[in-house]
Amino acid sequence: MGCNFVKLKTKMKMKKFSLYIVLFASLSLTKVYGQVNSNQVIQNNVGDSNAFLDASTNFNTSASSSNSIGKGLVFPNTDLTLFRFDTAAADGITFPSYFDGMLVYNTAASGSTADPLLTTQTTGLQAGWYYFSNPNGASNGSVTAGRWLPVGGASPKVTIGTAETTTNTLINTTTGDKQLFALKGSFTASGTSTAVNIPAPTGMTTLYGITIYKAGTNTVYDRSLYSYTVATSAGNAITGSPSMSVVYPSGTYDYVIEYLK
Repeated sequence: MGCNFVKLKTKMKMKKFSLYIVLFASLSLTKVYGQVNSNQVIQNNVGDSNAFLDASTNFNTSASSSNSIGKGLVFPNTDLTLFRFDTAAADGITFPSYFDGMLVYNTAASGSTADPLLTTQTTGLQAGWYYFSNPNGASNGSVTAGRWLPVGGASPKVTIGTAETTTNTLINTTTGDKQLFALKGSFTASGTSTAVNIPAPTGMTTLYGITIYKAGTNTVYDRSLYSYTVATSAGNAITGSPSMSVVYPSGTYDYVIEYLK
């Protein structure tokens, strides 16, 4: 009985050992591709440090060192017209900021972001660095209110036309940052009344600003109104400044209205 038990254990060990050999051989023949390559040995721990990644000590600046080796960081290219957030793993512990501050190198030289998870898209894309601004992501638990912004403060150009335009400006309010929208239009003044028609765009809640001008004349008539009612009814705007209503001479005037939703 004892002899048979010993033989059984020996056979099980041999089978396990054979399995290890097969697995090792399989891995040896398999070509493994990594996502990160380095031209130096990467230290796997920098202890309790402010920096989570340190490449500064890999190469020195002595006369014998190369001036071109180990001097740059290569980012993967990202086309922000195609990029989509995958929030399946974002649970408050993994990606707790919901990607706020995420940095990418965008290759799209035109167009707009079109991520269905975002309520505000970035228009007028240019090739270059962008970061994801989502300051309330941790509290909201989502990426919905976030937006891709260019690094360096130089916002890509937007064209304000007769269709609603998403500008490159966020306005801080008591309820958090809100997107500023703009739209171009025109109205006709009678020459006898201060009331003109500047219908409120769909979803508008607050007038932020307005510029009234005549295209081709280099004349800006005003950057304000005497009063404005968020409505589409005729005569919802009164021309003039906040302190005085003004009757505009008869004619057609152009305007760009800026507003919040």
